[in-house]
Amino acid sequence: MARTTVSFDSAGIPLAGHLYTPDTPASGPRPALVVGHPGTSVKEQTSGAYAQRMAEHGFVALAFDAAYQGESGGLPRGLEDPAQRVEDFKAAVSYLTTLDEVDADRIGLLGICASGSYSLAATGGDHRVKAVATVSTAEPARQFRLGADGTQDPAVFQALLDAAAAARSAAARGEDPSTMTMFPETAEQARALGGQHGVEGFEYYCTPRGLHERSAKTLAWESIDRMAIHDAFLAVPLIGPRPILQIIGERAVTAWMAVEAHQRATGPKEIHWIEGASHVDLYDKKQYVDPAVDKLTDFFTTHLTSG
Repeated sequence: MARTTVSFDSAGIPLAGHLYTPDTPASGPRPALVVGHPGTSVKEQTSGAYAQRMAEHGFVALAFDAAYQGESGGLPRGLEDPAQRVEDFKAAVSYLTTLDEVDADRIGLLGICASGSYSLAATGGDHRVKAVATVSTAEPARQFRLGADGTQDPAVFQALLDAAAAARSAAARGEDPSTMTMFPETAEQARALGGQHGVEGFEYYCTPRGLHERSAKTLAWESIDRMAIHDAFLAVPLIGPRPILQIIGERAVTAWMAVEAHQRATGPKEIHWIEGASHVDLYDKKQYVDPAVDKLTDFFTTHLTSG
């Protein structure tokens, strides 16, 4: 397996990627996957790990940083723009179609966490995508509005919208709009804010387990009001008759979002539960990632067939 640094354009914004290519002989162009990262993440974390594993199973796999994040371009930094995130997936597909080693008729999407929802939206609107799979599906707009477990007091999001409005006004006056802090300073604070799910996110992003210098610790405030009006699941009914696979940890508090997407799907669809796993466990814990990769390999091998 070889990893190459690449770049491509997404609506005028340069995106940075890593292209993972199998080193085994091939009789012709290979099937390919676009692999998207969770919110605040970068290509060197879980999306890159999954891309590498899928390349080891014979797929060309492209992991990339979303616009405004990681090594990709775009201002303001740390912006989570759902519409742009969907466009980024389509731009990545376009890039893959230009590569001699890729069979343009055998391209699939793999989204992890936030990219799970964005990959579903992109697939709904892009018939070049032949199959889509997700791991730990989360839809950021729902998660900010309703909380990771879906039970958040609506007043919380209203307060975030107030802060986003104030930041836009500050920027208009030439003042510093500040940013929204995504992670507290300690695991104890993370537990107080988000329970065990919050702790697990902190342990992945803020400790040596998964820490990366370019992984976003803050978001631009205008991310909030952009998410307020976005629903990545609206396009899910358009995916059929193309197949959907969603891999979910048995203990994931976010599972309700994947279930909702599943209910909206009109074509072949499957939820595959990983016993004992939480949402974040599927980012990097070998005992859970291994069976997820096995399932993904079977799914894409079956559905990214020639012709």
